[in-house]
Amino acid sequence: MQPGGMVRRSQAADSSLRESTQELFETSEAQIRYRAYRSEYRRYEAYSRLQAAAVAMGESLAIPEIVAIGGQSDGKSSLLEAFLGFRFNVREVEMGTRRPLIVQMVHDPTAQEPRCRLQEEDSDEYGPPIVPETAVADAIQRRTEDHLRKMGGIAVSSKPIVMRAEYAYCPNLTIIDTPGFILKAKTGELDNTPDEIMSMVKAQASPPHRMILFLQQSSVEWASSLWLRVVQEVDPYFQRTVIVASKFDNRLKEFAERWEVDKYLSATGYLPPNVRPFFVALPKDRVIQSSAEWRRSMTEVDTAIYKHMRDGIKGGFDEERFVSRIGFSNLKKFLEEELSRRYREAAPATLALLQERCDAVSSELMAAEIRLKSAEDVGALRRAAMRYADTVARQVVSLLQGSAEPDPMQHGLTTDEERAASRAPQWPGVSGASVQPLHHDSKLFGGAAFERCLEEFHMAVAHTRFPTSMSNDRLRNIMYAYKGKHHNGGAAKAAEDIARQAAKEALGPLLDAACVRLAFILRRLFDIAADRAAATMGSKDNLHPYISFHAALRSAHQSFISRLEEQARGMLRTHLEAATSQFAMNMYAHLPDPGDPLDVEGEEDGDADGAAEDAEVLNERLKAVQLGGGVGAPGGPGRFEDNTPSRRATKSRRVALQNAGGMGGMLAGGGASSSSDDVVSASEALFRKIRLAVATQYAPATLKSTFLDPMTDRLGLEVSLELFARSDGDFGAMFSAAGAVAALAAKRDMLARRVEGLIKCKNEFQELAKCL
Repeated sequence: MQPGGMVRRSQAADSSLRESTQELFETSEAQIRYRAYRSEYRRYEAYSRLQAAAVAMGESLAIPEIVAIGGQSDGKSSLLEAFLGFRFNVREVEMGTRRPLIVQMVHDPTAQEPRCRLQEEDSDEYGPPIVPETAVADAIQRRTEDHLRKMGGIAVSSKPIVMRAEYAYCPNLTIIDTPGFILKAKTGELDNTPDEIMSMVKAQASPPHRMILFLQQSSVEWASSLWLRVVQEVDPYFQRTVIVASKFDNRLKEFAERWEVDKYLSATGYLPPNVRPFFVALPKDRVIQSSAEWRRSMTEVDTAIYKHMRDGIKGGFDEERFVSRIGFSNLKKFLEEELSRRYREAAPATLALLQERCDAVSSELMAAEIRLKSAEDVGALRRAAMRYADTVARQVVSLLQGSAEPDPMQHGLTTDEERAASRAPQWPGVSGASVQPLHHDSKLFGGAAFERCLEEFHMAVAHTRFPTSMSNDRLRNIMYAYKGKHHNGGAAKAAEDIARQAAKEALGPLLDAACVRLAFILRRLFDIAADRAAATMGSKDNLHPYISFHAALRSAHQSFISRLEEQARGMLRTHLEAATSQFAMNMYAHLPDPGDPLDVEGEEDGDADGAAEDAEVLNERLKAVQLGGGVGAPGGPGRFEDNTPSRRATKSRRVALQNAGGMGGMLAGGGASSSSDDVVSASEALFRKIRLAVATQYAPATLKSTFLDPMTDRLGLEVSLELFARSDGDFGAMFSAAGAVAALAAKRDMLARRVEGLIKCKNEFQELAKCL
């Protein structure tokens, strides 16, 4: 329903009200009062409609408002009933405890019975009158419970309920009633409910255009007020706060002499001099049924308060200072006049604000129209999608090459976090606690995380050991088989076969784990790149409703990385086969035993045990071992050269090699002296040579060339081929997902309603400004 319907009904009601009320003002003086009343009424109606439209459209407009805050038992609900002039049993159902309630009171002399209507959710239209008025609280409670349930069972909600009350005995006044502060959640509520209420009430009271009506029981001393400190947090100098001491009749019984009551009323030393509290008492008899009895009782309570202060207190009280601050009628008059004054002063600024919002929302509407038209143009969609996909790919490359823009605390992972999130939480056969690369506790992503993972892989390989125990049956099968085939080298061939199988079993899973970890690092870059692409070019805003397209783009990236992972795994297995081939075994025969990278040479007394070296030293030592010829090394391509002076086998192993001219020579004889221990020792030496070749040569170069080079050179092309090399029909299917175009159309329609409502409010304020 359009906002104009509400305006037309209001205009009809306005005409009826004018005809009815003119009969009440017949003299010239009465006519002057009538014109003042009409001007005040029109101004209040304009602001009330603007407020209702702002709530419905989600606008935040700085229009004068009153927000009531206080503890749950400080009398806010009773005060609200007093302003309305009728009862609706609000206490019995705790009507306003979980959502703000905007009560728009309209003084209508023709309404001898209250007409209360609730504004529909997400609309500026009001529902039918609630009859009888005592059912208002139940209706508000049902709406509150339905809304909280719809929001997922939350404890409180800041979305207000708007109630319009037209009555001959209520003032032109709008009050926002908020949930009362509590110290402990009720049974069945979440434990954080008091904090949620506190946060929501502060948010309601914080806008500077809102007056704060703070209620506190008069029995609470000024110095020990718990909730007064909350008011000071949002209004430190009480410049827009009206303090009301409720249930004043309870405190009045404690005063016997004038100085006592004057001291309390002045609050000297507790409140700033500019703060003048009101002191209010309301009827306590909950048996009162009719609205007339309720209003009469309020008048009687005010009269009884004045009488007691004049006659029941010795010396009375300082009436000149305090009489205008005592009683509900004075509070009502003050708030009505103060809100009216603020309305008059804010009218020019409100008109300017409405013009500004009309222009801004109109621009949003034009942009929504353009986006909706683009959504129906496949060619435009294809161009926008290609630009966005290309931007994402370039952002991925930028992250791999190094970028300081994304926040590492938001996007980076430590080594432990990376392990836990990937499909390879541990290095196979290696204790995770012993593999901690440099900067393992830093949050890295992209190229930095890739390099750190390679260092971690080096360390994991360095921790890999030749199996300390081997099945005797397996060993005998190998040795006897080779003895029969190779009479002059059977033991050496057996050692090669054992080393070959041990290297495949130990290093193969490590290579697979490295592929998994590096692929995980690359997959994480998509979300970071997508966010950066949206920030740099804004295309994601245009394509945001098309969930299928974003899913397809993500899938294309992940599929490309999965293909790279499979290629890397295959190439590493091929290199492992090459490193364990017979040709490689022949080359290993001319190389010294590199030993275990983590072993440290023992002392001269023969101690062969050592502590693990620092990670940085280990990496440097591993990198110093190169493939290729060199001085003093056997000639020919692909041979090993150890450039590290300190790279030697452990002392015990060197002594064993020196005996009988080295293990190789001993095994070459193939005699009976070639025991199983000799074969295992030779196999272990070959295993270390294979491990060195794989860790320092084959794996790092292959992982970089298989992952990083294609990501830099082919990512954009591969993704584009998968996404855009298709017919318009197939391509358009990604943009015709359920709700995509409908969401854009709904947003366009919502903006159109907002523009129409704001323009109507602006026109009304323009007419109103002529009367001011």
